[in-house]
Amino acid sequence: MNIVKHKRSKECFADIAPLIALAVDWIGEPPAAWHPVVWYGKLIRKLKSGAPRKKKAQLLYGIAMLLLAAPLALFPAYLFQRQAASLRSWIQQRGHKRLARGVYALAVGGALKPFLALRLLVKAGSQVRSALEQDDTPAARQALRSLVSRDCSNLTPELAAAAAIESLAENLSDSVVAPLFYYMIAGLPGAAAYRLFNTFDSMIGYHGKYEYLGKAAARLDDALNLLPSRLTALLIMLCAPLFGGDRRNAWRIWRRDARKTASPNAGQPMAAAAGALNIQLEKVAHYKLGDAQKQVSAADIKRAERMVWWVGGLAFVLVACCRRWRRI
Repeated sequence: MNIVKHKRSKECFADIAPLIALAVDWIGEPPAAWHPVVWYGKLIRKLKSGAPRKKKAQLLYGIAMLLLAAPLALFPAYLFQRQAASLRSWIQQRGHKRLARGVYALAVGGALKPFLALRLLVKAGSQVRSALEQDDTPAARQALRSLVSRDCSNLTPELAAAAAIESLAENLSDSVVAPLFYYMIAGLPGAAAYRLFNTFDSMIGYHGKYEYLGKAAARLDDALNLLPSRLTALLIMLCAPLFGGDRRNAWRIWRRDARKTASPNAGQPMAAAAGALNIQLEKVAHYKLGDAQKQVSAADIKRAERMVWWVGGLAFVLVACCRRWRRI
């Protein structure tokens, strides 16, 4: 009986593919020609070009876009993971179990990486911070364009710093925790599907000329981020002491302010970050998260960068451990 249990525990050895993905993330992003998210963007733009003008037709066309694009993202990811598993089995049959696990982890971890962006997120925040440290507000506003879609042309240094921290917190969920969460549930196809639908939302899920075109994508993205956004907030609270944050205040502000944003999910990690860092994050005429105990500065962005590293790193480790008890 004990021998059987020991054998099964070895067969269900922790899935180190997420840790491989984290290591690859340090190297950088794959070339655009090989980046699946770039392919998703091209596909969405192509589909969008044929969108009708009328509202009801736009809504139906937007749903059709999602249904058409989903297999194009899911099937390659599923096929790649299945082929990697077949290769692992082939190597195992020749008596090389450790090598088989290693080859599988390298293949799947490398394929998982493009759906995640931890290092790139921190780099984007550091560019805003560096500009503010040099009192170059125009450069900080310019750097913010890689993080936020709002008009940054009139932001003060304090509002620019707040916007950078908001985006670091929100994208910590969208670009790290959520793809890992869906990888944990459904492997590579889960991460691919999440990234596809999140890209749909970022490209067409907005108000304006094609508002109804993106309604389905926006609602789907809201549903997919319901749990990851709240998990991110909890991880921010858990890790708060590691980046000089206040865990108790993070909990208080999260409970009080998380629902103040128009998005049902964005306010979750943003409010937790505001509380942990003891700052107020404000989008003028929209919301204020946290208490204005001090002026938000470049130093707070630095702490937010550390927050992203700690929370993101912990998320990778947790997913690797959680998949220990799942057949890979």
